[in-house]
Amino acid sequence: MSDVVLELPSDLRTELKEPLGRIYTDTAALLADAGDPIIAVGDMVTYHLIEGGRVPDLALVDERTKRSAVDADVTAAIDGFDRTRSVDNPAATLTAELLTALRDGIDSDETTLLDVDGEEDLATLPAVLAAPAGASVVYGQPDEGMVLADCDDTARDRVRDLLERMDGDTERAIALVSS
Repeated sequence: MSDVVLELPSDLRTELKEPLGRIYTDTAALLADAGDPIIAVGDMVTYHLIEGGRVPDLALVDERTKRSAVDADVTAAIDGFDRTRSVDNPAATLTAELLTALRDGIDSDETTLLDVDGEEDLATLPAVLAAPAGASVVYGQPDEGMVLADCDDTARDRVRDLLERMDGDTERAIALVSS
C-alpha cells in the first residue's frame, strides 16, 4: 500500500491547468532559457529534451501521455541516465516514496530517471519547492507545449499555496522534499 502524503481534491484540478511559467513549442528555445539543473516531469517533455541534446538532471516518467500509453519509440529514446529508480505514486496523489526519491534525485550528482508506477503529473509542484534557486522544472501543458517553471520565490509561493490546499499532510510533504 502506498504511503499517500497528499491527495488532489477535485476543486483544485481547474486551477492546476494554469501554467507555472512560459509555454514553449521549440525545445532549443526552452533549453536556451532554462536554468540548471533541469527537472523534467513527463514522458513527452523528457523525450523532447533528450532529442534536443539535453538529458535532464532528473526526469519523472510514467510511460503515459494524456492518459494513453506513449509510443514505443518515445519510451526507447528515454535513455542515457546514470541511474533509474522505480517509485509508486497513484493518480492524483503525492506519496512519501515519490517525494523522497525526488529529493534524492535532486541531491544526486548523477542524472536520475524516476519511473513512476501510477502518475507523475503532480510531482511538478514539490519539484519547484525542492529544486535549488536557478533550476528549471519543465512539464507538459496538454495540446500547448512545454512549460518552463523557474524555481524562484514567486513560483515557490504559488506552489506552497496549492500544496496547502490539497488533502493530507502538507507539512510532511514539504519536509520530505526540503534539503
